[in-house]
Order: sequence, then C-alpha cells, then structure tokens
Amino acid sequence: LLIGGGILVSLVLFIYLAITQSIMQPVLMVIGLLLGYTLFHARFGFTSAFRRLMSVGNGEAIRAHMVMLGAATILFAPILALGISFFGAEVAGYVSPVGVSLVVGAFLFGIGMQLGGGCASGTLYAIGGGRSVMFITLIFFIIGTTVGAAHLPFWTEELPAMAPISLATSTGLGYGGALAVSLLLFALIAFISKVVEKKRNSPKIAPLPSARGWKRIFRGSWPLMAAAVALAVLNALTLMTRGEPWGITSAFALWGSKVADFIGFDVASWGYWQGEAATALNSSIFADSTTVLNFGVILGAFLASAAGGLFKFTKITKGNFMASVIGGLLMGYGARLAFGCNIGAYFGGIASFSLHGYIWGIVAIAGTFLALYLRPLFGLSVPKSNDSVR
Repeated sequence: LLIGGGILVSLVLFIYLAITQSIMQPVLMVIGLLLGYTLFHARFGFTSAFRRLMSVGNGEAIRAHMVMLGAATILFAPILALGISFFGAEVAGYVSPVGVSLVVGAFLFGIGMQLGGGCASGTLYAIGGGRSVMFITLIFFIIGTTVGAAHLPFWTEELPAMAPISLATSTGLGYGGALAVSLLLFALIAFISKVVEKKRNSPKIAPLPSARGWKRIFRGSWPLMAAAVALAVLNALTLMTRGEPWGITSAFALWGSKVADFIGFDVASWGYWQGEAATALNSSIFADSTTVLNFGVILGAFLASAAGGLFKFTKITKGNFMASVIGGLLMGYGARLAFGCNIGAYFGGIASFSLHGYIWGIVAIAGTFLALYLRPLFGLSVPKSNDSVR
C-alpha cells in the first residue's frame, strides 16, 4: 500500500511537471528520486561521518566522501570545461567567495547538523523514511534560512571576503591540472583518515541488515562506496540538466520567503531577492529546479523505505525536539551565510573546484567538534571508543 501510494504521488507530480513546466523539471524530479533512493539505502551521511571522525576517529564514511568527490570532479571537469548541457542551459559550477560569511555560516551549520539530527540531504531523506523529529528540523531549517536570506547583504557586503577562487580558472592550472590536484588531495585525506583510525584503534561502522543478490536493490543497505559513485553520477547529471550542480537550501529560502511575503513581510525589498532571483520569488515553486529536486529526494527516500519495509514514524522527545529546533535554525542561517550546505557548498563546491568548498568542510568539522559537547545536553548520544558506530 505504501509503495503504491508513493508511486502514485510520484507519477502525478511527474505528469503535472511535464504539463505545466519545461521538460527539464520532470527530468530533475527523476534525478531527485534516484538521489533520495540512494541516500536512504546507503544511509549515506555527512553529519554522522563528521561526528564519527571527531569523536572516535572513524574515517570510513569520510573515505566514502573522498570517493564521491573524486568521481564527481572527474565527471565535472569535462562538463564545466566544455559546457556540456542537455537542454542548452549555460553550465557553471558553485564557486563562491571566501570570507567571514562563509566561516561563520559553515561553523553554525556544523553545530546545527549535529543537533538537528541530520544535514540538508539527511533531513530530506530522513523525512522520507518517516523520522518524525526531522519534520521539526525542516520547519526551523526553513525559518533559519529565510532569516539568513534577509540578513545576507550585511554578511556579504559589509564584512571582509576574498573574491571566489577556482582551482581551475583562478590559478592557471586549468581543469586538467585542478583535477589532478583535487585527486591528490582526496587521496591524502583518505590516507590521513586511515592513519588516525589506526592510531586511535577506532571502532568500525556497525553493519546494517542487507539482502543478497538483486534483492539488495530494494531491501537492506547498499555499500557506501557504491553509493558514493552513484551520488557523483547523479550530481553530474544534475549539472548537465539544469546547468548547475545539486543544491538543496536555496529552495528552503524560497519556501520561507513566500510564506513571509504572504503574512506581510516586504520580502521583495530584501537584497537576496533582487535581480534574477526576483523571478523565482514571483513564480510557482514548481518552476524552481531545486524545489523539484527536493521533492524528488523525499519521495525517493519514501519509496526506498517502503520497499524495504522500514517506513515508520518515530518518537519525539522533549530533548530531540529542542535540539531539532536549535539545530534547524543554525543550519538554515548558516547555509545562507556559507553559500550552501553539505550538498551545495561542500559536495557541489569541491566538485566545482572551488576553494570555498574545502574551507566549508574544515570549518563545519570544527563546528561538529563543539557540538559533541552540546549533544548530551539534549539527551543525544556521542559515539564512544568501545562501541561500534552508526
């Protein structure tokens, strides 16, 4: 019944998009479905990966990140260099400034994702799996990023920042040289994570139940490395489809701003919504490609959880409720200041050869370290050295 309902909703949305929007939108919805399906089946995490690394030194998921980033840069390099596009859109990566706004935003996001129970992608796929408290996280994520949109001109125009730096176009390396440097960096990070893991005698990631053979497509966990490559391919397809990489939180700012406009705020006067951005504010949310991707991720995760018999609503406690409120606000505000989240800034930025993506990752890990001391205040666990971690 759940699977049938999920398929029906997905089909209705697909048909609606095909009738009312450009052909690009239903294509992006399918990509979103595949992203959500992959994220859920692999339990591919950014929040948990940073937490395991900082608490017990486990770097298994970080190495999966490096595989994902390596595959993505290999795919992004020719797409960006040659401007390869399915529908004629101008192709550009996520290359953003490095300044106070980025550092503060990434640090807040690092704290927020550890309190909120998941990052941006984690929030969406956890909602698709029925994790009840993540609906709270999402609501306050939207509120936080809307406030961040209102405040963004102060952070970007009044405070120090360097111009955007691309390893490919700002350094003379070109895309070939930038790709080589990137792959070496990923290999070095993976090696260091192995050294740290061995030195700290870190516990391994607890295995998840899994079916065998072809049944594994529908039930049980997928290997992290396979999911890492799949996510990289899907991000590259997103880049070629809409002209920019996968992102999540700009849609949250749009949703929140539309609500704020409805209740009487002069949203159109905000610096964030000037120029081309005003078109999105005045159009249907279904015309927004990031919104369509987000809906696809939620539906894809729902289908994955239903197919595996894992969909269920979970208990909300006072502790995780408050953590979700605070975490959602911090993530939302931080994402706007930092030009994106774990997907737009970290994954999309690094895959686009932008220096800001690396800075985002480093500072978000610092925020994670602080959050390890805050999580117990809300009754949230922190991995221990004598436990297997998840």
